[in-house]
Amino acid sequence: MKLKYLLSFMAISAVTIGTADAAALFDIYAGATIGAGASTVFEKNETDSHSAQSYGAVLGMDVPFVRIELEYNFMNHDYYKLHLGMINAYAKMPTTLVQPYLGLGVGSTFDGEFGPTDTNININESTAYQAMLGLTFTPPVLPFKIDIEGRAIYIPDVYDIADINPDILQYELRAKLRYIF
Repeated sequence: MKLKYLLSFMAISAVTIGTADAAALFDIYAGATIGAGASTVFEKNETDSHSAQSYGAVLGMDVPFVRIELEYNFMNHDYYKLHLGMINAYAKMPTTLVQPYLGLGVGSTFDGEFGPTDTNININESTAYQAMLGLTFTPPVLPFKIDIEGRAIYIPDVYDIADINPDILQYELRAKLRYIF
């Protein structure tokens, strides 16, 4: 009876993990991202939510269980436009065609404007945090990987004028195309 479970485990492992390949152990990649969702601005006891978009670029290193990357984002909302730099770390399952992953990132805003076009306020340099949950699809013979993920970004104290310092929470569905060198 135990032999049956052992053989089942070995068969599932062989299908999902695949064969050992030296090129698959260390991948350097560059890619582009696009995301769409919504953003909520929290200001004292008031909230304001609208649709939001993000566009970005990534550069990273992929090993079997971990992925580390540098990320640039341009975030666009009805009330703000900002630039964001992030450092991300991902934990992933090393399967062959579809890889689920969980990621965390920390970074900073470094440029942007907040408010309608006639009363723009420059955005402070503020720490930003993000969390991602997604799937990576690996086409069998192409040097590309495609990520589909849900992402939430939190940016506290975007600016500080007259004791008004709003926070931003942007949540979105995002696609990432990565080219493996």
